[in-house]
Amino acid sequence: MELFGDAKLLRVFIGELDKIHGRPLYEEIVFSAKKNNLAGATVIRGIMSFGKNSRIHTAKLLDLSFDLPIIIEIVDIEKKINDFLPILNKLLENANSGAAVTMEKVTVLVYKTHK
Repeated sequence: MELFGDAKLLRVFIGELDKIHGRPLYEEIVFSAKKNNLAGATVIRGIMSFGKNSRIHTAKLLDLSFDLPIIIEIVDIEKKINDFLPILNKLLENANSGAAVTMEKVTVLVYKTHK
């Protein structure tokens, strides 16, 4: 797969404990992105966050939260990202989780595999 130049970055913000069908929601999103031939996806675990309800989630030892923030970043061309959005929305609806989804323009400078 070739990816260079103009692309989109889709970011999905969820909680670590969010599940769908007994499985972590972030795993389901990544596997769905792979199944739909998107160029790549990365899951990032945050150490602190707050969202719409203003509840602080933190990894501090004295105030341990087991529902840390998760960010899934997916990069591909605009059409493929737009085609994936209904699938993502369905996953988020079925998980009944809190979420935020953003999209922005990016420029892919390098996209290659190991030799």
